[in-house]
Amino acid sequence: MPEATPQPPPPPPWENGWVPDTSRTPGTRRLWLAGTLAVATVVACVTAIAVGHNAPDKTSSAGPTVSANTDNGPGLLSFASPSASDPTAPQGTSGMSATSPTASASVTAATAPGAGPKSSPSGTQPSKSAPAKGTSGGSGQQPDSVEKSVRSVNYPDRYWHVSDGLVKLDAPRGSESRADSTFTVVKGLANSSCYSLRTSDGKYLRHRNFLLRADADDGSSLFRQDATFCARGSSYSGAVMLESVNYPGRYLRHQDFQLKLDPYQGSDLYRADSAFRFVDPLA
Repeated sequence: MPEATPQPPPPPPWENGWVPDTSRTPGTRRLWLAGTLAVATVVACVTAIAVGHNAPDKTSSAGPTVSANTDNGPGLLSFASPSASDPTAPQGTSGMSATSPTASASVTAATAPGAGPKSSPSGTQPSKSAPAKGTSGGSGQQPDSVEKSVRSVNYPDRYWHVSDGLVKLDAPRGSESRADSTFTVVKGLANSSCYSLRTSDGKYLRHRNFLLRADADDGSSLFRQDATFCARGSSYSGAVMLESVNYPGRYLRHQDFQLKLDPYQGSDLYRADSAFRFVDPLA
């Protein structure tokens, strides 16, 4: 009889009694689990991306919105328009029209007989806006001439004064000084809507080399233009600025107490230096 081939003993059972399945390739269960986990991860990522694209933008809706309504209540921020002030020179051919409140007050101070000096502007601040615009034409009821003295706004104790042929800003002294600080305001030699100032000895105030001085009328067209100034509205109540006829944009102002023509500037100092009041004559 052939001898039976001995069979190897069966593997011992595991501690929990489970016997591994020897008919399946080892490790396939782990591969299936890993594949399933990978597929689930990909599906979750795709779903999250799709939801993110379709969701509304929450950050934009949470931020402040700009409303066209300007009547914002207390506590709301609003953007105000910038100040309208700019260094634009006053315009027009004459600042003496009664339609301009500032110019109207200036006319009263310059032409009303018996009008006393205005109160001192010291301690008050000028308007930050550009000087009031003048309008063409003067009042037909204004007298042909009137005696006045011209006082500085920012130096109210100083007046125009003819000294050695030049016009300076000085404090009044004796009777002779007061006479040299008194002028006859007449219709402009080159423009009847504007003004010329005549001294007590018959000369006229005119600019030459941009300095204001007293000269005799030589009858020339140049002299008439040099001696004619148009009043413009000032940022100081009751005051005027005087613009040259033949140098538009240049105004009489004092600098180092000398009267001169300077181009318009938007600074507070320039507006104060170029603002003058016509007051009762000193002489």
